[in-house]
Amino acid sequence: MAEKRQDVPSRVRVRRGPKKARYDRESIDAVLDRGLVAHVAFLDGDDPICIPMLYARDGDRIYIHGSTASRAVRALAAGAPACVTVTIVDALVLARSAFEHSANYDSVMAFGTFAAVQDDAERLRAFEAFTEKLLPGRWSEVRQPNAKELKATEILAMEIDDASVKMRTGPPDDDDSVDAELETWAGIVPIISAYGAPEASPGLRAGIPLSPSVRRLLTLRAPPG
Repeated sequence: MAEKRQDVPSRVRVRRGPKKARYDRESIDAVLDRGLVAHVAFLDGDDPICIPMLYARDGDRIYIHGSTASRAVRALAAGAPACVTVTIVDALVLARSAFEHSANYDSVMAFGTFAAVQDDAERLRAFEAFTEKLLPGRWSEVRQPNAKELKATEILAMEIDDASVKMRTGPPDDDDSVDAELETWAGIVPIISAYGAPEASPGLRAGIPLSPSVRRLLTLRAPPG
């Protein structure tokens, strides 16, 4: 059941399909933690920009990073208002009519401003969060960034404040309509993501086995069947 809140900011209130909305942090964090790529939208002068970026959540903050020479990073670091969206599509929803076709999904939308992270300890924590987001356990297996690499990377953080989740689950909505009489299959087709066989880097020395983090990933996220 959708969460009912009277104090939801207008810009994150879900108006189309309000019963699909969630505003609690548990739901917001769950989608952010499942996702991998965020689309970060902002205005750069008169130009609307939307860039897909890797991200990480650590506590109450969303972190993104990029080159110090990046136009987008510079604009966001200067305080350009931003909208961050993360969407996970779980299934195709196939109805009898074209109008009722849809998808099952979880989607977060968060508004705010990014600020450059200056504290060295927090910058290192953010690097760890990025690495662990890609592959849990990887941080302890690799060389940590050195001073030159840290200097070349801008890390930005946005507080999770104005945010909402919209989600759709279940079958198509036309089971109780006249279209249900049609001789057309209807239902959902789950979208299942899985990892393939690892491919070694061309320069990897012979005899180096898969890292534990990679082996664990393949075990935990193997395709069903």
